[in-house]
Amino acid sequence: MTTLDLHESGARLLEGPAGKMEVIFDLPDGEAEGIAVVAHPQPLLGGSARHKIPHFLARALREAGWVAARPNFRGVGNSEGAHDEGRGETDDMLALCAMLRAAYPGKRLALVGFSFGAFVLAKAARTLADRGEPAWRTCLAGMPYGKIHGRGPYEPPMQIPDALVVHGERDERVPLSAIFDWARPQGQPVVVIPDADHFFSGKLPVLRSAVLGHLAA
Repeated sequence: MTTLDLHESGARLLEGPAGKMEVIFDLPDGEAEGIAVVAHPQPLLGGSARHKIPHFLARALREAGWVAARPNFRGVGNSEGAHDEGRGETDDMLALCAMLRAAYPGKRLALVGFSFGAFVLAKAARTLADRGEPAWRTCLAGMPYGKIHGRGPYEPPMQIPDALVVHGERDERVPLSAIFDWARPQGQPVVVIPDADHFFSGKLPVLRSAVLGHLAA
């Protein structure tokens, strides 16, 4: 496992389960309030750590005093390996969480994912909880469930501790009804942003407020 020694923001190549894993770090000016993994949308549709939503959320977290780590999933950017439909990507996120916790002992860990990244971090959150080392908070935005545009089926785990689930009312890729089908059996609340599409166009400040509010709770 790579030993992290972070002094400045920027991209780093870390040793992951499938080889090199590229991670972009956004570091706060002062002492870290906590550590956050921010995961990007579907790589097969052009998603990367530099996508506007993970980039926007990582900067918001940094401004709030968090260390934000934006990994590129397998086969994206300088990350090695091949897309694994969320399985290997979950292993990579668990390895990254372990590195961050070792580098920042005692700091709170948050998982913040969008779209495919939310699906992967939901799986990682459930695994961490099952190991007895849960994330402090998890934020899942635009998470897929079921068959989405010929891909999937996506089956995120249920009963994720301390999870904020945010969805756009007019999400054209993951219908609101789909995420309710996942949430209903477990009584998981869903925060619906009115008139928001899948990419929260024009609504990113609302998404930011929801995420930061959940982490400040």
